[in-house]
Amino acid sequence: MDPDAVKSTLSNLAFGNVMAAAARNYQKEILANEKAQGSNPVNEEVDLDELMDDPELERLHADRIAALKREVEKREAFKRQGHGEYREVSEGDFLGEVTRSEKVICHFYHKEFYRCKIMDKHLKTLAPRHVDTKFIKVDAENAPFFVTKLAIKTLPCVVLFSKGIAMDRLVGFQDLGTKDDFTTNKLENVLVKKGMLSKKKKEEDEEDAEYQESIRRSVRSSENLDSDSD
Repeated sequence: MDPDAVKSTLSNLAFGNVMAAAARNYQKEILANEKAQGSNPVNEEVDLDELMDDPELERLHADRIAALKREVEKREAFKRQGHGEYREVSEGDFLGEVTRSEKVICHFYHKEFYRCKIMDKHLKTLAPRHVDTKFIKVDAENAPFFVTKLAIKTLPCVVLFSKGIAMDRLVGFQDLGTKDDFTTNKLENVLVKKGMLSKKKKEEDEEDAEYQESIRRSVRSSENLDSDSD
């Protein structure tokens, strides 16, 4: 059996799950509209098979699947650039890291400072949520050149880079209520307002997570089939 054909078939099955879910949502919307307008009996049913054969609905499904595929490809490209995780970089790698990505959040920290550890915790949580932004940290003690160049005098200091240029910064917890117990959502909202993060709807996050899991299941299944065929 051709492994590529198997993978293609499994991917199509995964996409089929998304299509079926969209059809069910569409069915619910039609029933709700009919009930509100009172134009049809409340107990009138919609044939799901007919919905699945509807050319307009199929076009909507195809458009949604294409959009999801583009999003996955974009995420993979970001991950190849080091996005999706909170990483420590050296002074020697710092310049390359901040110039290769459009948006970069860099935490200059000291390993003994308690507040730096608090900032670490929140940035580590945000990094996988916002793959389009790179999250890195630099040990200020080991990066004297850039600490001086960027005039960093208080830690933690989170410098916000756009296209390689330091556009803004968070000094200590001044923008976060000056207290240690701020939430990750508080930090996220501040970074959204500063243009470093894109605020996503909860529904979009859940849908993307479901789609990603479908793809992972398909890949694992195809790998198992390849192993069996060997």
